[in-house]
Amino acid sequence: MKILVFGATGMVGQRIVAELTNRGHEVTGVSRSGPVRGDVRDSATLAKGYDAVVSAISPPRDGTEPEAPFVAAYRALIDGVRVAGVRRLIAVGGAGSLQVAPGVDLVDTPEFPEIYKKEALAGRAVLRLFREVEDLDWTFISPAAEIAPGDRTGVYRIGGDQLLVDAEGRSFISAEDYAVAVADELENGAHPRRRITVAY
Repeated sequence: MKILVFGATGMVGQRIVAELTNRGHEVTGVSRSGPVRGDVRDSATLAKGYDAVVSAISPPRDGTEPEAPFVAAYRALIDGVRVAGVRRLIAVGGAGSLQVAPGVDLVDTPEFPEIYKKEALAGRAVLRLFREVEDLDWTFISPAAEIAPGDRTGVYRIGGDQLLVDAEGRSFISAEDYAVAVADELENGAHPRRRITVAY
């Protein structure tokens, strides 16, 4: 496949690029600082001729309110891939919008770290935006509550809207195995127009 990846120089984005490239896909990474410069607002032009687009962009982290600009960026991306004629779109999501009890999202629990709260709320707003999109084969992939550089095992579990935890109650996945899950979803197309989560 010919795949365009936005946010290609971030912790998750660079691992997605590496995983897809190692599988033999033709991958172009876009970032503000890499060889191919641009952002999601350029997607109408940049995505032309691609089979799929992956977005690993992050909300603004400059102290401003991140929700409105993050939703606007994703709205521009969704509109752009439509113009470019690309149907397959994968978004790297967050864990804050995953449910820990019926009707209770992780971000709304008292234990959720305050430092990550605005970013998590911005991610939940983007998920709500995607759930209104019916003409694209999008998949919103939320990681576990903890994601960090680690080992590539190729083994992970898939869930839906509920936070996945292991036998010890921990919710974790390495960024490498998260990238494996993104690549698997791109190749298999098993969850169109759905949010999924991946964890050990």
